[in-house]
Amino acid sequence: MPSRKFADGEVVRGRWPGSSLYYEVEILSHDSDSQLYTVKYKDGTELELKENDIKPLTSFRQRKSGSTSSSPSRRRGSRSRSRSRSPGRPPRSSRRSASASHRADIKEMRKEVLEVKLTPLVLKPFGNSISRYNGEPERTERDGLPHRNTEEKFHLSEESSYITTQYGLWPRREEIKLKDIDSKEENIVATKGSTLLKTSEGPALQTKGLEFGGVPGVLLIMLGLPAFLFLLLLMCKQEEPSLLNFPPPLPALSDLWETRMFGVYLLWFLLQALFYLLPVGKVVEGMPLTDGRRLKYRLNGFYALLLTAVAVGAAMFWGVPLLFVHKHFLQLVLAAFAFAVALSAYLAVRAAGAPPAALAPASSGNAIYDFFIGRELNPRIGTFDLKYFCELRPGLIGWVVVNLVMLLAEMKLQNRAAPSLAMILVNSFQLLYVVDALWNEEALLTTMDITHDGFGFMLAFGDLVWVPFIYSFQAFYLVSHPNEVSWPMASLIIALKLCGYVIFRCANSEKNAFRKNPSDPKLAHLKTIHTSTGKNLLVSGWWGFVRHPNYLGDLIMALAWSLPCGFKHILPYFYVIYFALLLLHREARDERQCRMKYGRAWEQYCRRVPYRIVPYVY
Repeated sequence: MPSRKFADGEVVRGRWPGSSLYYEVEILSHDSDSQLYTVKYKDGTELELKENDIKPLTSFRQRKSGSTSSSPSRRRGSRSRSRSRSPGRPPRSSRRSASASHRADIKEMRKEVLEVKLTPLVLKPFGNSISRYNGEPERTERDGLPHRNTEEKFHLSEESSYITTQYGLWPRREEIKLKDIDSKEENIVATKGSTLLKTSEGPALQTKGLEFGGVPGVLLIMLGLPAFLFLLLLMCKQEEPSLLNFPPPLPALSDLWETRMFGVYLLWFLLQALFYLLPVGKVVEGMPLTDGRRLKYRLNGFYALLLTAVAVGAAMFWGVPLLFVHKHFLQLVLAAFAFAVALSAYLAVRAAGAPPAALAPASSGNAIYDFFIGRELNPRIGTFDLKYFCELRPGLIGWVVVNLVMLLAEMKLQNRAAPSLAMILVNSFQLLYVVDALWNEEALLTTMDITHDGFGFMLAFGDLVWVPFIYSFQAFYLVSHPNEVSWPMASLIIALKLCGYVIFRCANSEKNAFRKNPSDPKLAHLKTIHTSTGKNLLVSGWWGFVRHPNYLGDLIMALAWSLPCGFKHILPYFYVIYFALLLLHREARDERQCRMKYGRAWEQYCRRVPYRIVPYVY
């Protein structure tokens, strides 16, 4: 086995791919098979480099900052120059040839640098969720690799720029020329299907190619989705929730609004905020932002779930009537919706004064679209991160509490001494899902919700209304429409649920392990395809089975949640249908971004792993 030249932790200088520039890096690891070093640049970028692209610090001679010439006479300010040729000076024609050769080298190096520095202007900068190399976006889901941003790769920090000035590989005057050239390449660039206004301080303004159907699409979603939610719940309360009885009788708006229920929801939100602020759990850093900063997050979601369980248990012990949640369920949903709208309005107002660097890559500059998608990426009140808090706490933990209330309501309304087997299955399956999400809370920090989308109506409504009141739909259905499940049938449903969970958890664990340390000996059996980004695509293990094994596991679990409700009505299977459409839409976005990012490598990957979510379905 060839001996390695550099040790782990050693600080050296590594060449940036595609250029002749060397920057200070730290050796993280070495792969004895590929003979590649994993190095980390000062801005946090991690790349794999060959040994001949790494130089020790001592091989670079530091220039003196006070002079651009090594001539002693020039340093003294003398204007005299000797016209005699020293014995060591080459003939004049030879000097001209060398000078011409040097200029050609400089021109070639300048071309390389411009290719590296100017190409990223071709695409919309996706902030800290999607990185680009040679103008292509990096995936956010499938390969499980760290997602770096353009600024992280192509715009050095002040310290890195200082090092470049000291240890440049060409004369200082050429560096100045390159800076002048770079400064002239600015702001208005064209892309396929969209026009972007590029600034150095924040994300581009996107005028075309908006997602979700643009402004008309988001208006339809914001108006139609809440109405559809209420219609779905009203149908579920009917004795015969047939599509032939659509639409269901509509209650008066005055009957739906109760100030008391708004107070209950506000109290729930503040209780979860209190748990979020408790100084328990480890603190981790998120993905790099466009300005190079990494926000800190405290991981205490699982502790919040435990404290909530204690609080609910104490409420039941002291006789607090939890069944009023079921009795006033529609009023609670409307209260949560009103709170989500108010929160969205607050976020829109505060985002108007946010600096460009704080804006979300998904924002467009259009007021209506940005109200939906969110204009500010990480809105915080002090250290309280509003988006991160809402992603897992009020809605996800609220989902578990609503399920428990439905279990108690079933026992009360159906005069049961114990909950039905169907209700136990639904509660157990969904509790496992929530516990898994909170236990692996750190994985949320690399998702598109956190790194790419802003915090607006889309996430506020989804996290605070859709998750707790639609994801609990099976339990809500079973209260009014009981279904007896035999033990053999229950055994099959449990086996299906466990199958989906194993696929979901193993695929995500494999992805996260590969993301943290691709050189882990435990992952040596995995096969990969190398890409132009320096990253690798997994083509074996769970990610060689289908392109999105985690999506496959999610779909199987969703089906297992609905099967205990029986087959009398299609309503309990709404979640499966909705979730399938959601994952197909997400997979299509993922596929499009990967094809742009990886080019031929992605085509090779698609040939190796032809199935997208489900085997034998292209």
